[in-house]
Amino acid sequence: MRESRLFKIVYHLLNKGQATAPELAEKFEVSVRTIYRDIDALSGAGIPIYAEAGRNGGIHLMNDFVLNQAVLSGEEKQEILTALQSINPMNNIGNHQTLQKLSAIFHMNSENWLEVDFSRWGNNGTDNEKFKLLKSAVIYQKCVKITYANSYGTISERIVQPLKMSYKSMSWYLKAYCTEKQDYRIFKLTRIIDTEILTDGFCKSPFPESDETPGQAYHTIVLRFPKNMSYRVYDEFDKTRVSKKENGDLTVSVEMPEDEWLIGYLLSFGTQVDIIEPAHLKDIVAEQAMKIYEKYKS
Repeated sequence: MRESRLFKIVYHLLNKGQATAPELAEKFEVSVRTIYRDIDALSGAGIPIYAEAGRNGGIHLMNDFVLNQAVLSGEEKQEILTALQSINPMNNIGNHQTLQKLSAIFHMNSENWLEVDFSRWGNNGTDNEKFKLLKSAVIYQKCVKITYANSYGTISERIVQPLKMSYKSMSWYLKAYCTEKQDYRIFKLTRIIDTEILTDGFCKSPFPESDETPGQAYHTIVLRFPKNMSYRVYDEFDKTRVSKKENGDLTVSVEMPEDEWLIGYLLSFGTQVDIIEPAHLKDIVAEQAMKIYEKYKS
């Protein structure tokens, strides 16, 4: 109990700069005499704490004593604060308190210049709650039952061992071991319909790192877009994959799995995309477009 109070006194002084003994006594619900004993104990432990008499006096810590002993540079400390801020989209109280404590220890302000919101428009924050639940499952190594809609339109329940949260190409993914497939899989968070943390734990194993999703074959897809589609091309493809023609048209070469999602994705461009390679993909998209036409023609 006393050790906890001693740390809190140090943290309070780091955060506020100074405090009077009566102020600390009231805050920690002890006597003024106990506070002075705590100050003596901290001083004896090598903490450069001192009391100053007078109108503007009080209990202080030597300026920058923690900063001088830290092995992190100012830039590294700011990166830590920014990282904490960026993973706190759910207004998590624990993360917020940690951010405050580190800001005080580092003698830096955690300026609120960054805002991260995982929820889609009109989602009312349920994506944030999903991220929070899955993050907890990864940290505490708990199995999760998910209801998932895959790129082939199949909705199924899976028991997975969540290993890592991954952000790629403007989307969040869960890297996990699927007990049904007995293999590693990547699940797009927006396609996870329901989640339930189970009581079953698991021993964490490293997710196989590669550029391809386990269980999926990737093929080279070459597409051409008119220049008026530049906004979307650069939104959705890395610039290293894009080449510009003399007339302003854009050619994109990218590796993607050939599945139902890809067909729907290409159809979303309407007449504003030409499929260059592979040739058979033109027939598949044309057939699907004809089905859409037949469905909606009056």
